[in-house]
Amino acid sequence: MSIRYIKPLGSLAGNSLSEQVLSQVRKEFGAEVEPLILHRPVPELLAGAWMACRETLLAGEGGRDAKELVAAAVSTINRCPYCVDAHSIMLMEASGHDYKEALVDKDLASIAAWASATLTPDSPVLHSRPFPDAEAPAFIGTALFFHYINRMVTILLGSSPLPFSSGIAKQVSMRLGAWFFGGAIRIEKTPGASLDLLPDAILPDDLSWAKASLPIAGAFARFAEAVEHAGLRSLSEEVRVAVSKSARNWNGSNPTMNDGWYEDDIAHLQGTEKIAGRLAFLTAFTPHKVDEKSVRAFSEHFPGDDILISALAWSSFTAARRIGSWL
Repeated sequence: MSIRYIKPLGSLAGNSLSEQVLSQVRKEFGAEVEPLILHRPVPELLAGAWMACRETLLAGEGGRDAKELVAAAVSTINRCPYCVDAHSIMLMEASGHDYKEALVDKDLASIAAWASATLTPDSPVLHSRPFPDAEAPAFIGTALFFHYINRMVTILLGSSPLPFSSGIAKQVSMRLGAWFFGGAIRIEKTPGASLDLLPDAILPDDLSWAKASLPIAGAFARFAEAVEHAGLRSLSEEVRVAVSKSARNWNGSNPTMNDGWYEDDIAHLQGTEKIAGRLAFLTAFTPHKVDEKSVRAFSEHFPGDDILISALAWSSFTAARRIGSWL
């Protein structure tokens, strides 16, 4: 298991929270998957990310196939090939379709169109949801979680969980992967079973879309609190205020025309805070622009794998919460 920029992960011995989380992950997801494992330097983030994923994608209302399609479609618009492959595998087992086939399936095409519009707040597609109100927290939560996790994966993982990048070999490995995860997909998941991993928390107002589902509201309240604590320990108030202000004004567009697009937003930051600001802005709005140079510059002044993961998580979730506000 290779995760960029952080030291090889050692034994879980002595960390009961991580052990509890990964026990659930192995049973209900089917394996200790890298997008969750990368949170291990901060056990509370590992727990929060797992419960946000579990209570929406795995245990929430709505078909698993449709929610896997949301995961794959969101990952496509975020240019996260790792997550596209991973959730195409899950979709294949849950529905019998691969991702391309699902896009033309009459029962799934409207779900894909909705998920593909989640970076376009004025899209009329978002105002005519292709799922009933009772399922909205699970679908919105799945989309929001993948806008978060795509950023983390883009920065910290490779291009695919598969050993082959194309051709028949890739198709065969996808089929094998679907078979491997099939047993876990078919396990019945009790909503709310992950919530005891973290203490109760208050749901922030901008996550009020989750209120209709107590398990999902509980999961996102706890995840949001874990992320806020991570931000407090890794980024100064000045950096967090600057990123939050830009997020409130962000409309989902990808500011890639000019590599220095964020310089005005961090001009008031001084010294090492400007280095932290650059990483936070890139992570939130253009994660594919985060490179070794920007990560190493941050870690030189703010050492520790826990600090790096915390900064990336806070920045990623800030952008995802903004997207959730228009869903």
